[in-house]
Amino acid sequence: MYSAFETEIIIRPDDIDMNNHVHNSKYLDYVQAARFDQMINNYKMSMEEFHSSGLNWVASTAYIEFKRALKLGDKVVVRTQLKSYSGAQVTVSFWILKKDNKVAAEGYLTYTMISLKSGKPVRIPEDIIARYTI
Repeated sequence: MYSAFETEIIIRPDDIDMNNHVHNSKYLDYVQAARFDQMINNYKMSMEEFHSSGLNWVASTAYIEFKRALKLGDKVVVRTQLKSYSGAQVTVSFWILKKDNKVAAEGYLTYTMISLKSGKPVRIPEDIIARYTI
C-alpha cells in the first residue's frame, strides 16, 4: 500500500452549475489540482521537472462515482493514493471528502507517461518509480 496525500480545495462560484451545485466536470479538475500540489509537496517532483526530463503524463482513463453534491463555499479534501503502476502507466485512486469526512466522489485515473519528443508512451523510469512509490 502506498502513501495517501491530501489537498484542500474551496468550491468557487464558477464551479457551480444551473442546479446550484458543483458541475460534474469540476470534480476531475479538483483531482488534477490536488495531484499537481502533491507532486510538488509530497513527491518532490513537479510537472516542470517531468517536462525538463522530456516526459509528460497524459490521462488515459478516468472513472468517477458521484456520492454527494458539493455546494458553493464547501471546503473539501482531495485524497489521492497510488494504486498500481506497470510499464508506462500508473493508476491513482482518489476520494473527494466533505468536511464531515463523507465521500462526495471517488474513483481512479490512469495516467500514461509519454515522451515529449515523440508523443508516444515510454516505460516509467526507475528513479521516478522510487520517488512515487512512497
